Amino acid sequence: MSDRNQDLKTIADAAITDEKKLAVIVDTLSGSSRRDRQVAASAVHVIARENPEKLVPHIDVIVDALNRPEGQTRWECLEALALLVDFDARACSKAIQEAETALFDEESGMVRLAAMRYLCKIGATTAARSEKVWPLIDEGIQCCHGDLEFNDMLVAIVDFSTGKLADNVKEELAARMEFDSTNGKGTLKKRATQIVENLR
Repeated sequence: MSDRNQDLKTIADAAITDEKKLAVIVDTLSGSSRRDRQVAASAVHVIARENPEKLVPHIDVIVDALNRPEGQTRWECLEALALLVDFDARACSKAIQEAETALFDEESGMVRLAAMRYLCKIGATTAARSEKVWPLIDEGIQCCHGDLEFNDMLVAIVDFSTGKLADNVKEELAARMEFDSTNGKGTLKKRATQIVENLR
């Protein structure tokens, strides 16, 4: 583990056991220092992986942090929100508009990937949400098809395909992935085929 990761783990562990320290980290997401916001976002991401329940009362602040200019704060907070969907999907759904902006971020593949993961996670929770986010996921599939992150996006889309999707979303997703399941190669073909089979 690198020194930075060890430091983040130490910060996150302290926040998990101390509400005041957690509040300071969350408040820092709205601070004026770019570097401090990035460190806070990284700590929030670690906490979301290890003890997500602690962050549920702070979801609105994490959603607001998606409006910061730096990519790292946005992608770390999107990843955290994806992990928090299982605990409060309604609160997490407030980030859909910001995730749309992030999905088409021209500067950061990590931001685009985190947005796709979040949209797939929130969209899988109910048929209504699947219909709301499907046009974004569909456009993202088309726009990001050649990205380095696309194979990782497909992992999220595989999970989305097993969610509580509206029938029209199932049909359109299957149609979108049909070409790659037939004509793709390697991992792309495998995951596209899995998505189509999940939707049958």
